[in-house]
Parts: sequence; structure tokens; C-alpha cells
Amino acid sequence: MITTNPIPAACSSKKQRWQFPWVWRITVFYLLVMLAVPIAALLSRASSAGPLHFWQVATQAIALSAYEVTFITALITAVINGVFGTLIAWVLVRYSFPGKRFFDAVVDLPFALPTAVAGLTLATVYSENGWIGSLFAPFGIKIAFSRWGVAVAMLFISLPFVIRTVQPVLTEMEKDVEEAAWSLGATHAQTFWRVILPPLMPAILTGVALGFSRAVGEFGSVVIISSNTPFRDLIASVLVFQSLEQYDYEAATIIGTVMLLVSLAILFLINLLQAWGRRYAER
Repeated sequence: MITTNPIPAACSSKKQRWQFPWVWRITVFYLLVMLAVPIAALLSRASSAGPLHFWQVATQAIALSAYEVTFITALITAVINGVFGTLIAWVLVRYSFPGKRFFDAVVDLPFALPTAVAGLTLATVYSENGWIGSLFAPFGIKIAFSRWGVAVAMLFISLPFVIRTVQPVLTEMEKDVEEAAWSLGATHAQTFWRVILPPLMPAILTGVALGFSRAVGEFGSVVIISSNTPFRDLIASVLVFQSLEQYDYEAATIIGTVMLLVSLAILFLINLLQAWGRRYAER
């Protein structure tokens, strides 16, 4: 009689432990190819310049000006969209009106519209001869091909992030809480600040952070609607492109690395805001 030795339980469990599903393997491979390897290559290329040279290129006057235009303008536009994005989300959730589905679909237009087309459209509308730009021209305000144009482009491409982040939270909010506050004598303003706004704040902050990070990395629309003049309205991503046009790959890599580090810091902040929002919802 032929007998086979059974595989020990320890060996079997160890073998199963290292047999990962094919979905897991594909996911890891895709993340490595699309994210980890390019980021590692960028950091490796930037680190080869040396700490002193890296600092000199990253802190040169034109780069510091580009950082200031990029980050300050993106922060201001993110805060503005935080206010108006919340207002638009409130109207889309709480009110019924003709064409509501159309306006709700239009919100996603910046996601689908190519950024170059968006920049061309905005430059046409906000130029001195455009529909909106001509209204400001008599007052000496030039929107297109100035820093105002950069702000308009950033407002356009980052607005949907706030709306789409706040909308689900507003949809799930019970209106009975507001009615209870009114029955206890609270005014509409008090109800908003003390009952409605606190649960919305995590979603609003997350949308603002997402819009800010999106505006920081914008290129296609800004390069068309701004004049791309150094120390005026030149943003960091356009500066990287100009460095590449001049075959200064080292400067482009260093400035790109600075943008990458800032983006990672923003991503970390977004994760903190989302964790805070989850803890708030569980209370």
C-alpha cells in the first residue's frame, strides 16, 4: 500500500501566507510603475545636484516669485471656492428649480474639459474685448494676461472639488435637527453657525485642500490666460516647462521636486482632515 506524507500544517500555512491574490499583485505593480518609480526617479535626479546647488536653484529669485504666485493665489482661490462652493452645494441639495439637473451636470465641466480649451475660453471671455473683461477695462482692471487671470483659471478648475465634497454630507444631514433648533427659538443664522456648519466643516476643509492642491499643479489653462512674465504672473509649473524648453533639465527637476514635496505635504494634510472628519462623524 502506497502512502503519502501529509504536508505539515505549519508549512501549509506559511505557503498560503505568501500566496497573494492576483488582484493584489496587479495593484502593487501598477502603483509601482505609475507612482513609485517616477517619483523615485525625480528624487534621484534632484539629489544628484548636491544639497548646496539644489538650494541655490530652488531659492533663486525667479523660483521664489513663481512659488509665491502659485501658492498664494491657489490658497486665496481655494478659500473663495470654499465659500461659494458650499453655497452652490447647498442650493443644489436643498432647493428644487427648473434646470437643476443641468446645473448639477455643469459643475463637473472642469473635470471633463481639456485645460487648454478652458484656458482659451477664459482668455477670450476675460480679455479686454471679452464679455466679462470689457466690463472691467474702463476701470483699468486687466484680468486676462495678468495675475487676475491666473486666479480665474484656478477658481474654474478647483470649484468642483468643494461642491462634490460637500454635497454628500448635505444630502445625509437630517433636516429635523434644524427644525428642532428653530422650535427652541434659534434664528436661521444661529442654526447655520451652530447646527449646520460644524458637521460640514470637515467636508469643506477637505474640498478646499483638494482644490488647493489641484490649483497648485495647474498648467494648461494658466499658461494660456496669463502672460507668463517672471516676477508678475509666472507660476511654478510654467517655470518648469520654460526650463525644459531651455534644456535646463537640472533646474526643471529641482523646481519640480520642490513642487512634489509641497504636494506630498498637502496630501498629508488632506488625510488628516479626512481622519478628523471620520472621528467627528463617529461621535
